[in-house]
Amino acid sequence: MTMNRIETDDAMRLEWRLEGVTPRMIDWFWSNMEKCMLLWHPSQHEPLEWAKAPVHGNPINSIHIAPQTWRDGTRQNLYIQLLDVATIPEQFTKYITYEHVAMVACIGMGEEALKFPEVWGYRIHQWSKDDCGVAGESVAIGMKKKEDHKAKMVWAAHCEEEISNWEGFLPTLYKLYKVVTNTDYNPYADLSVEKAGDKFRYKYIKP
Repeated sequence: MTMNRIETDDAMRLEWRLEGVTPRMIDWFWSNMEKCMLLWHPSQHEPLEWAKAPVHGNPINSIHIAPQTWRDGTRQNLYIQLLDVATIPEQFTKYITYEHVAMVACIGMGEEALKFPEVWGYRIHQWSKDDCGVAGESVAIGMKKKEDHKAKMVWAAHCEEEISNWEGFLPTLYKLYKVVTNTDYNPYADLSVEKAGDKFRYKYIKP
C-alpha cells in the first residue's frame, strides 16, 4: 500500500495503490456499503443506512446516511449521493484519469437534504487495475462548503484510513458475499467510464 497527498487551489488529491484488491471489488463496495461501513473506518464511522438504496446494475442517485466523527471532534450526519459521472462540472473533468469512478456529493446533514439537496462538495474516487492490484486516486473538491488547508488535511487523513482499510477487509468480504446470489441483497454495478466528447459517461450503466 502506498499513499501520496497533492494539494491544489481547488482540491485535495490522494494517490494510492493497494495490493490484493481488484477493480471489481471496489465496484461492488459502492453498492454494498451497509455491509462494511464500520470496517471502512472503525474509529470514526457509525453504521450506515440507505435513504435511497442502489439497485442491482445501477447505484446512480443512491443516497446513504453516513454518521461519523472526524479527528477534529466534529460529528457529522452526512447525506451522501452517488452521482452520474456525466454531471461533473466541466472544470473538474481534468481530475478523472482512471478507468472506474465513483463520484459522490454531500447534499446536506439532515432529512431536509432529501427534499432540498445542495452539493456541499464533491468526492471523486477512481481506480484502475495495476500490477499490484489497483492504483487509484481520491479527490476532494469543496463547493458550497469551501475547504481551506486545515479542512483538506482533516479529510486527507480520514480518507487515507478508509482507502488503506480496503486492502485489509475488502477481498475477504467480497469473497464471503459471493455465495449470496440474490441481487436484492448483494447488488453489483460496473463503474467503468469512457470519454464521450468533452464528458465522461458510464460504459455499462444506462442513464
